[in-house]
Amino acid sequence: MTDYDPTDLELASAFRTALRQTVFLTRRLDLDAELSAAQLSVLNMLSDDGLRVSKIAANLGVRVPSATEQISRLESAGLLERRADPSDSRAVVVSLTESGRIATEQANRRRNALMAGILARLEPGERAQLTAVMPVFDKINSYFESPGTPGHSGN
Repeated sequence: MTDYDPTDLELASAFRTALRQTVFLTRRLDLDAELSAAQLSVLNMLSDDGLRVSKIAANLGVRVPSATEQISRLESAGLLERRADPSDSRAVVVSLTESGRIATEQANRRRNALMAGILARLEPGERAQLTAVMPVFDKINSYFESPGTPGHSGN
């Protein structure tokens, strides 16, 4: 294991705690929703051109069989579909159906409205700080997309 500066380790610990608490908050937003937080996570991943099951599993932090189970449920509900990967006929790409796109948009609008209510309770300066840090989150979130980084999954 690499030796890191103690200040960086403290920041990493505080950051992970904040992320964990944010995940808990986000899950609570979905208590009365038709789609669970996990289901909406899968659907949000697929908003572009679709993904391979292995990439969905990696994004969820689960093994492929667990992701396949979640995908099967959403497929049965008519929210997504599987098709052969045009670049590799042995692989499967999962993508949103039109119903899945609509359900995702509706769930995200609902979730955004609930979160806006929470953010509205912040002071203007706090909202400005949050806005200013968003590019840092984007940079951190892109870490696993960079070739050569541990955990990179290029598919």
